[in-house]
Amino acid sequence: MGKDTIADIITAIRNADMNRKGTVRIASTNITDNIVKILLREGFIENARKHQERNKNFLVLTLRHRRNRKGLYKNTLNLKRVSRPGLRIYSNYQQIPRILGGMGIVILSTSRGIMTDQEARLGGIGGEILCYIW
Repeated sequence: MGKDTIADIITAIRNADMNRKGTVRIASTNITDNIVKILLREGFIENARKHQERNKNFLVLTLRHRRNRKGLYKNTLNLKRVSRPGLRIYSNYQQIPRILGGMGIVILSTSRGIMTDQEARLGGIGGEILCYIW
């Protein structure tokens, strides 16, 4: 785990999905808990449970199971980190990008907490664009 916890969880989920793993274990922080709640609500992961080991909290995520996994591997879960510690990307609510014409989601960090692009547009608030998921 590096200094960028959001990039770490995105990379862990992406790697587990590419290697066809069913579960992935990530560190539990307030930011990761909020992002995982959004992923659960939007249906990108099946289940998340807290796990404690030697006074450290972890989240164990169960990735969405795909039935036909034979033959060529095709990504169905795509995650991309946008804003990073070296280059922060901010947007107002009118200029929040739409991913695949609204099929994907954008996760934002706003003054009212971490939320999706749809919630931010309805609330009329912008913020830092954390990642794209489609």
